[in-house]
Amino acid sequence: MNRKSPMTSSSLPPGQREYPSFDRFGLGLFANRLTKVVNELNLTIDGNVANAIVLHKAQLDILPRTEIEADFHCVTTWSVRNIKWSGFRFIDFYEHIVKPQCKPNAGHSFVVLKAQDGYQVSMQLEDLLRDDVLLADCLNDKPIGLDHGAPLRLVAPKHYGYKNAKHLSAIEFRSNNKGYRFPFPYPNFMDHPRGRVEFEERATLLPLWIIRPLYRLLQPGARKKCLKALRKYNSAKKQIL
Repeated sequence: MNRKSPMTSSSLPPGQREYPSFDRFGLGLFANRLTKVVNELNLTIDGNVANAIVLHKAQLDILPRTEIEADFHCVTTWSVRNIKWSGFRFIDFYEHIVKPQCKPNAGHSFVVLKAQDGYQVSMQLEDLLRDDVLLADCLNDKPIGLDHGAPLRLVAPKHYGYKNAKHLSAIEFRSNNKGYRFPFPYPNFMDHPRGRVEFEERATLLPLWIIRPLYRLLQPGARKKCLKALRKYNSAKKQIL
């Protein structure tokens, strides 16, 4: 296991407020879609590659494991400190699985991360190849539950939480963003091309003086909806068992 130094800061980034707990959070459209998620990894790698493949957990386990401790920053202005993740560095996954097995074509600089529940988000390949970006399967020394992205999720600490896609089902390499859009009916401006916390890249087109209070206003309703859906899912699961 490779252990990295804590990637935390003594001060919060601009516009962020510390939140006391790390709860499931996301767009309201996906709150009730946990029933579509299975805790089994079938990860498709396709797009601008010579060979598309489907990976299972055992095939990822050949990679060295890495553990990081990092702060988590949601684009809606809340943050949680000192979260411990472990899994596989994206750069190791790219160098030891994607390149030799999929043989990416030239110019594959744009990546779309797709989830089992239908969510998708874009990332730049150069951002994914940072040393601190993981395909994570453990949270705080335990296997990640469905509430936080099982069976596998992206963890990119330098990027807002919405870029950290949960329940990964496919990674698509592209040469450009032609034909890509943020999940309908949410507007494309919500998906910044980079989404870096350091530069407060919360969205495109709209200025921060609008985005910050708007996202902060929407936060309680989204949090309530996600927690309600999770309780409903867990209750139904207990009845089946």
